[in-house]
Amino acid sequence: MREWFLAGALVLAVCGLAACSDDDDDNDVAPDDGDAAAAELSVTPAGRYQVDPFVFDEGAAEIVSYDAEQRRLYVVNSNARTVDVLDVSDPDNPMKIAAIDASAEGDSANSVAVAEGVVAVAIEADDAQANGKAVFYSSTDYSKLGEAEVGALPDMLTFTPDGSRVLVANEGEPSDDYDNDPEGSISVIDLGGGYQMPSVTTLDFRGFNDDAEALRAAGVRIFGPGATPAQDFEPEYIAVSADGTRAWASLQENNAIAVIDLQALAITDVRPLGFKDHSVEGQGIDPSNSDGFDVRTVPVLGMYQPDTIAAFEQDGERYLLTANEGDARDYDAFSEEVDVKDLALDPDAFPDAEALQADEALGDLKVTSTLGATGVETAEGEPVYDTLYAYGARSFSIRRADSAELVYDSGDDFERITGERYGDAYNNDNTENDGDSRSDNKGPEPEAIAYGEIDDRAYAFIGLERMGGFLVYDISDVTAPAFVTYVNNRDLDADPESGTAGDLGPESIVFIAAADSPEPGTPMLAVGNEISGSTTLYRLGRE
Repeated sequence: MREWFLAGALVLAVCGLAACSDDDDDNDVAPDDGDAAAAELSVTPAGRYQVDPFVFDEGAAEIVSYDAEQRRLYVVNSNARTVDVLDVSDPDNPMKIAAIDASAEGDSANSVAVAEGVVAVAIEADDAQANGKAVFYSSTDYSKLGEAEVGALPDMLTFTPDGSRVLVANEGEPSDDYDNDPEGSISVIDLGGGYQMPSVTTLDFRGFNDDAEALRAAGVRIFGPGATPAQDFEPEYIAVSADGTRAWASLQENNAIAVIDLQALAITDVRPLGFKDHSVEGQGIDPSNSDGFDVRTVPVLGMYQPDTIAAFEQDGERYLLTANEGDARDYDAFSEEVDVKDLALDPDAFPDAEALQADEALGDLKVTSTLGATGVETAEGEPVYDTLYAYGARSFSIRRADSAELVYDSGDDFERITGERYGDAYNNDNTENDGDSRSDNKGPEPEAIAYGEIDDRAYAFIGLERMGGFLVYDISDVTAPAFVTYVNNRDLDADPESGTAGDLGPESIVFIAAADSPEPGTPMLAVGNEISGSTTLYRLGRE
């Protein structure tokens, strides 16, 4: 197993090992592998904007988008049903200067993106199962320019690199009673004819309906009650190639990636992501809240189930970064989530079942009831399981874009890094400082991810939704990324509801290149934190 240098006190300013003086060594978790260049990145806090008045756990700062021309951040504020506009021309003093009212167009804003002087906002309908819309605003005076109808529950949108199109991931979640399960889809909005009546092509997954069994056999999860693949696929996040010809959508609940041809306007493939073997050394997890910091190998498979994904190119090949958060379907009429201790385990596969099902072992670990059943039932009619599948991989991965082939996975780094820093106080939920409350349920939950290039190096930035903060990896060699640092300004001694506990629940991360920065020549990160309702800027530097 990797040995990590024990990190000490919680701090705001952190830097890579090579950039720190001896006096600062206790502020970082340092990698024991990777070259010196990987550790030369410094990360220091700039300004922070806190929604005023403070609201706790209401999604007051979620998705963030940066406008380089105006030097502004657009931040989805679900609590106020607005998109807040922050002036970050002075990155040490971000100020709110305006708000776009999403409630005038539907229920709430779910995503925002900006390009070419236009702000695009994804807005769901008052009936979440009905079609939503993308609404376009001027980035100078925020006047409405036009709108386009898209699919059900538009959850994320993004511009193509040339700004000519907007792509929308329509998640199409079912109603709680599962009586209405709309199809998931990808809307492609062509802005060439203007914003008042843009051309919209909504791509569905109906072409995969006849392939359900083959897709399941390949590892794609299709399991909603009575759902066709077109209904079951729920696009979560979209990444676009640099040339704008190809896109990829994470299908989180389905543990798959959809491949989209933007020239042919077609969804050409759905690729399974496979499963992570937590019984392999270096790929363990902490499965219990009852034992403090204890990452170990366990007889469990992890479903990668990425939320945010990002596309990049290296040496002429396209790759995807994935934040392997995990997610369960849990509705009034259908829930797949179950504790290991409540399952009947096959005695041949699990000869030590009684010990495994203790709370301090795997008993409280959340797994799916939809995979791993043998087809045999107990005398009481309960299905018997010979394989356990947990949610998320508690890691980030690098995959070849079109094949979804796994190139690299960070293994059990995240829990080891946070555990070495916080000890038994790690794996907190983002709403409380009670310590080790999420080990049995997806752990730190990597949710946000961003790709950035600084000088001659490539980096991945990964936000942890539950424990908070973000990790930085040098991915200049995609086959051997090197951990650089972990940044978290969370105060575990403060009451989260008081507004004094720092940033909580990073939902999105935006990398701002040096050429686009509000501080010319200095690359930056912007992080939106949904629980604390705060948006924080960080300076990035190479020593």
